[in-house]
Amino acid sequence: MIVFVGITPCSPLMLPSVNPERVGLIEKTRNAMHELSEELFATHPDTIVIFCQHSATPQDAFAMNVADPYIATLAAFGDLGYTQMYHPDFMLADKAQRELRKSGISVTLVTESDLPFGATVPLDFLREHLPNVHILPIAPCGLTAKEHFDFGAALRNILVESPKRIAVIASGDCSHTRSADAPGGLHEEGKRSDDLLETLIAQKNTAGLLQFDENLLKAGQDAAYKQIVMLFGALDGMPAESRILSHEAPFGVGEIVAELVLN
Repeated sequence: MIVFVGITPCSPLMLPSVNPERVGLIEKTRNAMHELSEELFATHPDTIVIFCQHSATPQDAFAMNVADPYIATLAAFGDLGYTQMYHPDFMLADKAQRELRKSGISVTLVTESDLPFGATVPLDFLREHLPNVHILPIAPCGLTAKEHFDFGAALRNILVESPKRIAVIASGDCSHTRSADAPGGLHEEGKRSDDLLETLIAQKNTAGLLQFDENLLKAGQDAAYKQIVMLFGALDGMPAESRILSHEAPFGVGEIVAELVLN
């Protein structure tokens, strides 16, 4: 069964070991992530399914990573001492890939032992009180938004039938063009894209999300949209209340933390 649904950013700049001098500038997001972690812990999940980008992402298929173990490091961001280990939910991954393929959805299995930062960073917060939780990272691909939504909806049918308690997380940073020192430089489309995305999440506006202007997303260099669409698919038909816990861009990259509270 699905017991928790949330949206997180994945910027390593949220972590004091990576960004010791300026981490205070993103304190609102950090506080929201701690709050989300407490809410997640209260649901006692066995497995966290996390939609996140990773390097072995084909263009025409959704990629499930089933490496055992996953090794999470932050060496690429300057923290050479950080290491965490996670384990996959093999049974869930096996059932999901078989059922999804029967439905005609393109799914591939990969074994990337190096956990991408799209999972590493949010799990650093979310796993705080859940040392034994299993994970299943699933990457978006080059297919359309509607196909991402349909993937999430098909996966939901599998998750709700599972006897396990499952949390579903969409991880990603939004627009990368919110300030002059942002990775993509300053473009007004970045803030417009982020503000619209926040509004659609708050309203649980699936139709609006699926009709999102692709040119706006590209101009803002968004990196969270498809994961959020997958999550909305997984939530489709389930009564839930949207809570935006924080939305800021202190380093020029949009960071949204939200919970979709199941009723």
